[in-house]
Amino acid sequence: MGPLDGVRVLDMGNLAAGPITATLLGDLGAEVIKIEHPRIPDAARGYGPQYRGKSLYWRSIARNKRCVTLDLSRPEGRPVLDALIERTDILVENFRPGTLEKWGITWPGIQAVNPRLILLRTSAFGQSGPYRQFPGFGTLAEAMSGYAFITGEADGPPQLPQFPLADGLAAYMGAVGVLAALRHRNETGRGQWIDNNLYEPIMRLIEIVNMEYRHLGTVRQRTGSRLGDSSPRGAYRTATKDTWVALSGSSNATALRALRAIGRDDWADDPAFATNPGRVERSDEIHQALADWIGAHEVEEVLATFRAADAPIGQIYDAATVAEDPHFRDRELFVRVPDDDGEMISVQNVMPRFSETPGSVRRLGVSHGHDTDEIYGDLLGFPADQLAALRESGVI
Repeated sequence: MGPLDGVRVLDMGNLAAGPITATLLGDLGAEVIKIEHPRIPDAARGYGPQYRGKSLYWRSIARNKRCVTLDLSRPEGRPVLDALIERTDILVENFRPGTLEKWGITWPGIQAVNPRLILLRTSAFGQSGPYRQFPGFGTLAEAMSGYAFITGEADGPPQLPQFPLADGLAAYMGAVGVLAALRHRNETGRGQWIDNNLYEPIMRLIEIVNMEYRHLGTVRQRTGSRLGDSSPRGAYRTATKDTWVALSGSSNATALRALRAIGRDDWADDPAFATNPGRVERSDEIHQALADWIGAHEVEEVLATFRAADAPIGQIYDAATVAEDPHFRDRELFVRVPDDDGEMISVQNVMPRFSETPGSVRRLGVSHGHDTDEIYGDLLGFPADQLAALRESGVI
């Protein structure tokens, strides 16, 4: 079992940031119960590419979760929710601020039922401020954080990622917050609520861009794969068709090794190239020299030469290359797990890795309401006639 064995999580989120946090906790051994509306399933069920009639994204984002249905907006559903809250350690939601309160679900009310519960609230813009009621997804966070502005070629438009970067970062930040609050709860017996949002985690990672402006008045511009803080750094095409490599010489030692790898010992021995500021001044020359040398050699020779020089380099992989990489296979980066139809699905393994309590992918995303009777009957102790009445009324 994982390090969070014995912790119960209630996932009331939809689509991305909130549910990913719950998934991360589930990977590490927590029991996760996911609540969906009886007639409006989580949008992630239909998101992205489909395999044999089901979303691949859903199978992974809902892994290690038991799925129940409950209409949170109905007063008749409140006793069911309270019974779950009473038995839960962590509650995760990512509705627009004020939505839970509109349904009569308040923090004081939650505390009255379970004062030890930790509530993670992830929203687009946070629980306070003039933007709190604005709708938003990770795309807006990637735009408004400043990330998109600095991403792309110098003569091209800002670039947005092809994956939910902001949602993923917010999910990891949410998991960090929950675990810190869990430690506090275990020492004091008191739960608390956490205000998490989509834009602050990505801003934290690019903090230097804002510090640069606030203290130096400089607005960083797009530079493609090159970096204004260090040299060399970039993506370079090899002589092998459609194959690129990436390298970085952020430290002085690794930068000088990269220069020696392409035969520029004269630069490596020149004090003008010994520091990042000096190399940044000659960045165009360094970049062109690397591009010329790498472009004249096949990828296997490029990798072998740089690795022999102990200079960091890596091939830029596509999904097919990732699947073939022997290092990734050796470390079991992907595992095959059956879904509830018996289809074997390949998903990424649990990370990080623990020596004593490694966690696991125990099940993939199941069908809508798959575990409703089991959770409400076995865990909450509701008799069959009560479940039938709740189902007849549309509450579950």
